[in-house]
Amino acid sequence: MKRKLLLIKIKYNYKDKFQHNFYKEYEKKVSKNMEFKIMYFVHGTTVDNIEGKCSGWKQAELSEIGRKRALRLGEINKDIKFDVIFTSDSIRAIDSAKLAFPKIKHIEDSRLRECNYGDLDGQDKSLIIYEAHINEPFPNGESLRNVEKRVNEFINFLKQNYKDKKIGIIAHRAPQLAFEVITKNISWEEAIMHDWRKTKSWKPGWEYIIK
Repeated sequence: MKRKLLLIKIKYNYKDKFQHNFYKEYEKKVSKNMEFKIMYFVHGTTVDNIEGKCSGWKQAELSEIGRKRALRLGEINKDIKFDVIFTSDSIRAIDSAKLAFPKIKHIEDSRLRECNYGDLDGQDKSLIIYEAHINEPFPNGESLRNVEKRVNEFINFLKQNYKDKKIGIIAHRAPQLAFEVITKNISWEEAIMHDWRKTKSWKPGWEYIIK
């Protein structure tokens, strides 16, 4: 009798373990199938950038260097078959997309705007201290958490409408750091510390995995 009970217990334990492993693997496959990638690019150098200013929500034109770099960005990434390029509604991002990817559909989305520096829009970059404004908004502007919130809304929009498309994004510093925070599950402090602008490690595109 004891042996029979032991065999029944072993069978059920094996069954439970099998079901647990099966559903665990199934969840992994489902999760993996829901993943998709986006390529993130930053806009070309602006006149403000050359003058050491941070534009924020202020409209800033591309400099001649910025226009050349945008063209070069398109050359480097010419073999990627994008379905759509999303940009912010700032002219520097829009013009960068037109120069880099002239034959690809462009969609402007205000959720991809740079952080609103408020009273500091267009001011010297030494005044734009990200570490001090993760939770605290810039004077009459946004905090980085505010940027994260709208970028997260944009990501959810992509999940619902574009997950089967090849997506490129041309935007700004704060939205890119928000992508770092959201997709890599890191803190704002980490994202700021490893920002390529600080480490001088620019790339012709960054890949982010959306889950």
